[in-house]
Amino acid sequence: MAATLGTASFDTVWLAEAEKELGLEGISDEAITQMQEHVRIGDHEFAAIAEEEKRRRHDVMAHVYGFGLAAPAAEKIIHLGATSCYVTDNADLIFLRDGLAKILLPKLATVIKKLSEFAKKEKNRPCLSYTHGQPAALTSVGKRACLWLQDLLMDLRNLESAGSNIRARGVKGATGTQATFLALFKGDHSKVEELDELVTKKAGFESMFTISSQTYSRKIDVDVCNALGSFGATCQRIGADIRHLAMMKEMEEPFEPDQIGSSAMAYKRNPMRSERLCSLGRYLANLPKNAIDTYAAQWFERTLDDSANRRMTLPETYLCADACLMILDNVFTGLVLYPAQIEKRLAQELPFMATENIIMALSAKGISRQESHEEIRVLSHQAAKAVKEEGKDNDLIDRIRATPFFEPITGEFETLLDPKTFIGRAPQQVEKFTEPGGEVEKALEKYAEVLMQKGTVDLIV
Repeated sequence: MAATLGTASFDTVWLAEAEKELGLEGISDEAITQMQEHVRIGDHEFAAIAEEEKRRRHDVMAHVYGFGLAAPAAEKIIHLGATSCYVTDNADLIFLRDGLAKILLPKLATVIKKLSEFAKKEKNRPCLSYTHGQPAALTSVGKRACLWLQDLLMDLRNLESAGSNIRARGVKGATGTQATFLALFKGDHSKVEELDELVTKKAGFESMFTISSQTYSRKIDVDVCNALGSFGATCQRIGADIRHLAMMKEMEEPFEPDQIGSSAMAYKRNPMRSERLCSLGRYLANLPKNAIDTYAAQWFERTLDDSANRRMTLPETYLCADACLMILDNVFTGLVLYPAQIEKRLAQELPFMATENIIMALSAKGISRQESHEEIRVLSHQAAKAVKEEGKDNDLIDRIRATPFFEPITGEFETLLDPKTFIGRAPQQVEKFTEPGGEVEKALEKYAEVLMQKGTVDLIV
């Protein structure tokens, strides 16, 4: 509340300063000084403002009243020529801009950097990939992390783009025509334009919207919330992958020595961080619908049915995104791998995947590809039956070694079965993506100062 009213006070001061600088009569130095000295609302002032709002049923006029009590020399010129949305909309645009630029984007850059370091470290570690939820050709742990990284980079670009489209509403009057300011400056259009530019600069914006109604277009809210909602979907995707890997005992989120996974089952190591990430990500991904419906429901120059919805949707969207970023930071800082389990799972599936390499090696020795295929088909089905019906380990390679047909390539089995020969260019792709000159480093260049700060988010619940 203090931040909202404080920003509204700055809006009010900037307007008065700019009007005085452009020669508008009746604004004294004392008035400006008092406003500047009381631009931040004190705790003791809220009671009077709240009582006035209860009486008037108008939040901005209650703020104007409270500001007038704190700066009596300015009481007559506070809010001169403005409408409520000059105060509230410019304040909201500042919140939207700074919330992205100063909080969410730097945190997202930090998350990307940490995941990038993990990807580089694990670029050469083979693991099973999965398509249709079934074991597929091998990839590497680092390459899989790059799938998450690529989506996070898209979120970074989306949020940067949404932020770059945020401009000041400026001073536009009750319905966007600037009629009141034209009257104040006695028909001087150039003064009105200067006023718009001055206030815009004081608010820290490079430009303002030339066209507005009583409000800035709620399309801005849609664009920002859509970008954050898309990030929410990314959080769900990453969280679900980590949960599945934890279920397979290949990877886990951090789990502290005294942490309890279940009140009943003492042995459990529930992935509560990733589950929370999925839960919040789902909530975040659904919030943009409010912004979309609010934008679509506006009539002509403005209707007030946007207000209550926006006051909940916009803060919740930012707070939820911030919570997701905190979880991602914490998880990526302490990801735990279980190489033995990864290798065990590989050992169960690799024999089947190696059969094509074996067929090619036999072909190089002049042996019929069709004969090789038939020999392997028969042995593969035998091994698969033993795995599925008898619960045994995959012994296909042992069966192949014991079959005289494969004697010409007996000495090549170690090479043919090396998991690293099955991951293609995964390590090289990770390097190209994450090393200097790659997409990740280029995207993070503007956040270099933030990324120099070391630290980890500590989740206390």
